Amino acid sequence: MERLQKVLAHAGVASRRKCEELIRAGRVSVDGQTVTELGAKVDPSRQRIAVDGVPIELEQPVVLVLNKPVAYLSTVSDPLGRRTVMQLLPPMRERVYPVGRLDYDTSGLLLFTNDGELTQRLLHPSREIEKVYRVSVRGIVDREARRALMEGVELEDGVTAPAKVEVLRQADGEDGVAVVHLAIHEGRNRQVRRMFERLGLPVVRLKRIAFGPVSLGHLKTGEWRVLTPDEWVALYQAAGMAPPPYRRPTIRREPQDKRAPRTRS
Repeated sequence: MERLQKVLAHAGVASRRKCEELIRAGRVSVDGQTVTELGAKVDPSRQRIAVDGVPIELEQPVVLVLNKPVAYLSTVSDPLGRRTVMQLLPPMRERVYPVGRLDYDTSGLLLFTNDGELTQRLLHPSREIEKVYRVSVRGIVDREARRALMEGVELEDGVTAPAKVEVLRQADGEDGVAVVHLAIHEGRNRQVRRMFERLGLPVVRLKRIAFGPVSLGHLKTGEWRVLTPDEWVALYQAAGMAPPPYRRPTIRREPQDKRAPRTRS
């Protein structure tokens, strides 16, 4: 027997916190009876569980990596019809969702999964999972700027946690472009851009190159891939979870959106 919200999250309905909200709102039923108690335990192999009257489908977890281009929204759909990252993935049986998001004008590594609990744990501040960005800024990243990034930058929503900084290329002058690797474990809105802008270093280009133990590597822009078995184990361990059996997504044999790229193995 498992807690109802955990079963919903594992089925890919939503994160565990969102599933708790669905239960409290009376939108979840077990064997036809509405359940609003968060501590309720169920046997998904024997009981009929539904959300808004629609039975859930138990899915085995899968995890994908996408090298997100700029000018795509990190969301499942958009009411204005703008391009979303889901258009870059192939049709598959599993219902995957982005793990967090990257800004419209930010590129790089974006994870997708149908494991709601994994998503919640990866994004929870208490896990302090490191994200690494390649940042191109206009201006000289001097010793004072590096110290501020490593000690914490004062933003309108509080001082940032200490970051790891590596200057890969210094700017030729105030109008030149410097390239920096920045590693942070927080996930505030547009945090990296705001940190550098606070220091008078406007961001020209921003790309995430690693999320915890998963790195972008040589994956081309717009391409996706599945995790390797080693990445699979390391990612679940970073989230404080026992790794489930490794599996690949089930790709449907349907015509892909013309913008959807091929995978790399």
